[in-house]
Amino acid sequence: MYLPQEIIKLKRNGGKLPEAAIQQFVTGLTDNSFSEGQTAALAMAIYLNGMATEETVALTRAMRDSGAVLNWQGKLNGPVVDKHSTGGVGDKVSLMLAPMIAACGAYVPMIAGRGLGHTGGTVDKLETIPGYSCTQPLAVIQREVARLGCVIVGQSAELAPADRRLYLIRDVTATVESIPLITASILSKKLAAGLDVLTMDVKIGSGAIMKNIDDASALAQSIVNTAKGAGVPTQALLTDMNECLGSSAGNVLEVLETLDYLTGKYREPRLHQVTLELGASMLQLAGLFADKASAMAALEHSLTSGKAAEIFAQMVAAMGGPADLLEKPELYLGKAPVVQDIVASQAGYLAASDTTAVGMAVVRLGGGRAHPAQVIDPVVGFSDVQALGSKVAAGDVLARVHAASVEAAAKASAEYLAALSFSDSAVNLQPIVHKVID
Repeated sequence: MYLPQEIIKLKRNGGKLPEAAIQQFVTGLTDNSFSEGQTAALAMAIYLNGMATEETVALTRAMRDSGAVLNWQGKLNGPVVDKHSTGGVGDKVSLMLAPMIAACGAYVPMIAGRGLGHTGGTVDKLETIPGYSCTQPLAVIQREVARLGCVIVGQSAELAPADRRLYLIRDVTATVESIPLITASILSKKLAAGLDVLTMDVKIGSGAIMKNIDDASALAQSIVNTAKGAGVPTQALLTDMNECLGSSAGNVLEVLETLDYLTGKYREPRLHQVTLELGASMLQLAGLFADKASAMAALEHSLTSGKAAEIFAQMVAAMGGPADLLEKPELYLGKAPVVQDIVASQAGYLAASDTTAVGMAVVRLGGGRAHPAQVIDPVVGFSDVQALGSKVAAGDVLARVHAASVEAAAKASAEYLAALSFSDSAVNLQPIVHKVID
């Protein structure tokens, strides 16, 4: 039996935590015998000193086993798959990809999270839909996955409850970027969902938690190794986050872009490409398709046939949302009181973006959290975002800001412009997929 301060001190001093100490910490997260301050202190010690692979595996398993673990054996007639992103700005891929994968014959019980730091959260996006409840009993999750092929919900008290508490504390204590904590957080939820295979989207670049390829590769390898050690075949794609993904950043705005994507009204090219790449990985890992080309063709067909959009609409209704969201989004999704153009003050090519700064501008508009209990403003953010590489003239619209007031809009516009760099000549853009790790 360890005292909390003994566990904190051991890791603070660079020691390796025994499995019993890790188990006690996770128990303390669940029954509150570890205070918020003690949890924050240990998270910071882990952030500063890291964890060995065996420590990360022990933490992952303990957090997985802190709640229920779903068992799909004999209940479905296809593989159980999922993807997870380490987070970025404008990353709404999960909203499109879950129904697309379901339309291709796999099952997706997606346990999603809220925003962390400057990154948006899938749960926050879905909760902008009136009535959509991301907190569902396990029986409902199991029933609707079997019926529809996918559900997207948040962490409940039943699934990985220890991680739910740690996740909230990490968000506000500057310990988000810890590789072992990220690994354990992601995989405890995914393993609790009873997956057969997992595809990881590890973001890299100015808007990612991991800014360079070495750090992103280390995180990806940690996740792949830990997941495989737990018996779940996993592949990680390192994808570009040097600019906003898609044309919007902000909760309602990203839901609207998702609806446009699913219905074919508009599909931003880089967003579409990364969605297909991740989906193909999932379908190939699951053994449903032998090669990338056939998997991508199936994903494209899920869109052109309308099947993915139909499944998304059914999922929204099943989770308590309106049945006609796709047909009448304007009836259900709010609008910001102030919408203003952000215009270029100079001509040139958009060369680079401090995408973390763009994400933090959304947070300061009210679209993210400065502390766990904060209520977000769902309608704020940026839309009509011009992609890097675009040639613009002075006075051209670079994006539109959606804000609660004229003052907030002006401040966010200034922050957005300050995050951009211009070039007199055309720029070479980063590929959407930097690297694949098996």
